[in-house]
Amino acid sequence: MGMWSSRRSLAPAILAVLLSGGAGLIACSTASARSLVAISPEYPAGEIIISQHQRRLYFTEGNGRAICYPVAIGMPGKAWLGEAAVEGKYIAPAWSPPAIVHRDHPELPALIPGGSPHNPMGAAAITLTRYQVAIHGTTARMRRSVGTAASYGCIRMYNEDVVDLYQRVSVGTPVIAIR
Repeated sequence: MGMWSSRRSLAPAILAVLLSGGAGLIACSTASARSLVAISPEYPAGEIIISQHQRRLYFTEGNGRAICYPVAIGMPGKAWLGEAAVEGKYIAPAWSPPAIVHRDHPELPALIPGGSPHNPMGAAAITLTRYQVAIHGTTARMRRSVGTAASYGCIRMYNEDVVDLYQRVSVGTPVIAIR
């Protein structure tokens, strides 16, 4: 939790807003994949906030602004709340299904190469400091799932949006998932 210590003075105010159900977050337009929205100026620049209820990811720019992206969240029982950080960034990564996914879908191969149209990581993956959780793109077939609760805990984005976010974040970027 060392990354949070430098923000200790802001943490109580921010967490109070987050725990109150996301007050200060404004839903982004469903007419376009991403949009610039107003957000509480208490959110510091350079954070990822995932609203499970809104099924939206916000990348804060500071000064009361954020980029809002629609996302798919974890299905019931698989969604997570709390703090994490960006651990790694990968373009067109290969993917091996975790044991729980392989159990539910035994037809999946042990490895799907990066760039394959069947690879659920899509165009890019931003791995988090939570076990086997990433913010990633999607396949053409799974694109319809964005805006739903459909994943095993990962945050699924449109490929064009995950590439945009990938370019904006760095390893260590704080990530907070709220209800």
